[in-house]
Order: sequence, then C-alpha cells, then structure tokens
Amino acid sequence: MTDAVFDPGLQPERTLLAWRRTCLSFGLASLVAMRFTAESLGFAAVIVGLVGAGLAVGAYFAAAIGYRRAHASLHRSGALERGAWPLALATAAALMLGAACAGYLVMGALGS
Repeated sequence: MTDAVFDPGLQPERTLLAWRRTCLSFGLASLVAMRFTAESLGFAAVIVGLVGAGLAVGAYFAAAIGYRRAHASLHRSGALERGAWPLALATAAALMLGAACAGYLVMGALGS
C-alpha cells in the first residue's frame, strides 16, 4: 500500500472534512442546546446535551476510521468500501439535538 494520492479530486479527503465539520457542528449545537434548556428541563437537558455531544464525537472518530478504510481499499482493490457508522451516529446526535429543542419548546409552551 502506498500513500500516493489515488483520486486526483481527493473525494475521500473532502468527504472526511465534511464529516468533521458536521460532527463538530452537532457537538457544539448539543452543548449550546444543553445550556439554553438547562433552566427549563433541568438534569434531563444535561443528559440529552452530553449524549448528543458524545454521539457527535463518536461519529467524528467513526468518520476518521472510515476514511482510513476507504483510503486503504482504494489503493488495494480500486473499490470504495464504506461503513454506515458515521451516518448512524450523526443521525442519533441530530435526534438528541431535536429532542432538546422539542423539550425546550414544550416546556416554554407549558410555562406561558
């Protein structure tokens, strides 16, 4: 296996960078949502925020591992092998973020 560039367009590298930006955004948004919902949701907001941020970090590392796998498979066989873990973890992080926002809206509607 060589470290030479397989694809002149660097598609796997661009995909990894996009996953990193997405995961960082989900993690930060989860922590910001936790901060804004802590007053109305209490300890549940902390749990949801930390789980969302943890899932985003997991997706970040799964994307890095997936990139290494894709890089190796492109050099080995010319075929792109991918896994679904980054997508699954990012989806779960987005769902946690949505749950925090929904809880904030519901508690706001009940409080007024």
